[in-house]
Amino acid sequence: MALLIPGRGGVAARLAPLLEPLFGGELPIRVTAWDGSSVGPADGPAVVIRSRRALRRLLWQPDELGLAQAYVTGELDVDGDLLDGFTRIWAAARARDLHIERPPLKDLAKAALTALTLGGIGPRPKAPVSQAKLSGKLHSLLRDRDAISHHYDLSNDFYALILDAHMAYSSAYFTEPGQPIEQAQANKLAMVCRKIGLEPGMRFLDVGCGWGSLSLYAAEHYGVDVVGVTLSKEQKAFIDARIAERGLTGKVEIRLQDYREIPDGPFDAIASLEMGEHVGQDNYPTYVSQLHALVRDEGRVLIQQMSRGDRFPGGGPFIECFIAPDMYMRPVGQTVDLVERSGLEVRDVHAMREHYVWTVEAWLQTFEENFEAAVAMVGEEVARVWRLYLVGGLLTFREGRMGVDQILSVKRAADGTSGMPAVRPDWLSG
Repeated sequence: MALLIPGRGGVAARLAPLLEPLFGGELPIRVTAWDGSSVGPADGPAVVIRSRRALRRLLWQPDELGLAQAYVTGELDVDGDLLDGFTRIWAAARARDLHIERPPLKDLAKAALTALTLGGIGPRPKAPVSQAKLSGKLHSLLRDRDAISHHYDLSNDFYALILDAHMAYSSAYFTEPGQPIEQAQANKLAMVCRKIGLEPGMRFLDVGCGWGSLSLYAAEHYGVDVVGVTLSKEQKAFIDARIAERGLTGKVEIRLQDYREIPDGPFDAIASLEMGEHVGQDNYPTYVSQLHALVRDEGRVLIQQMSRGDRFPGGGPFIECFIAPDMYMRPVGQTVDLVERSGLEVRDVHAMREHYVWTVEAWLQTFEENFEAAVAMVGEEVARVWRLYLVGGLLTFREGRMGVDQILSVKRAADGTSGMPAVRPDWLSG
């Protein structure tokens, strides 16, 4: 059982049986209730339960999603810095080999009785307004458009409160400690262009082009003709404005188009940066087969993609409900296998997990500096969603529960030739 802090009892002591099952039977954290009482390790990070409504939410959804819902609505909070608090909570839980999972029914029954005595029993609370509400067949064209819109059409101005000047929303590549995020993103963009062998006059396809960081960089620095596809109207409007500003009209074409609907291959090279996570488990063979069909013989395809271990496949309840609906990630080896089954030959797998830690650290710092502006723009609930997302993502990559890799492949010609250099180049310096 959790220890009472000397001189304290009240609501917190009665809450312990409700919360302990979430951590496998013992609290690794201090809990402060709405009456000011506390329970748990005196020197631990403090979770503050601000209302009985949080109890109801955790009874109806006693897992990661319920905790996230309570946090984004402000019914539950972490005292002090959220990153520091989560770091200590996870470290304490890991030391005891605990996992925040749905408890057994017998523990839920005991928790319900405790909640009843505290006035925490009642109808199921409504999902937060920031939670995605999609309908239709999973990964149909219409549902995929709605899923992308939920995440990416929040507003271009909002994402500018997080990202660097490139508006690159994928892992950067740092060549030295403390490097500014803008330079690290430029490193990544240049490395991608070199890996896929871009040369002036080539026709390049950017699948899931985001806010155009790679499309614009490839056209400006490598003289290629670019087609970028996105399902986000906000992103297309943003890139079209930058195309005009930079005099790239006729060199970069941005389409509102699904990857399954691109009709005009072949392309000399293709890249897809952190878009494959959105296509779904069942549709991934279709995705990589389409990349194979759209690239010319001896053309290269680069996929930068996040991975997740077998224990927690998919995207996770919080991410799938609040950030990226219908997202699916798998171990990198399974993705490599699927790429090869499409007919592409995998030539290089470049693990970049640590670089995502540094990338999200930079994003989080920028976001915290702009937090009040974010609240004014999208409201406190959505701002709290993104604070939780960035903190959780940083820790997940730091602890190795997620990774990110660049997978470089090539479409062999009928005679087996690949056009690839026999000696592996230094992709960063060219």
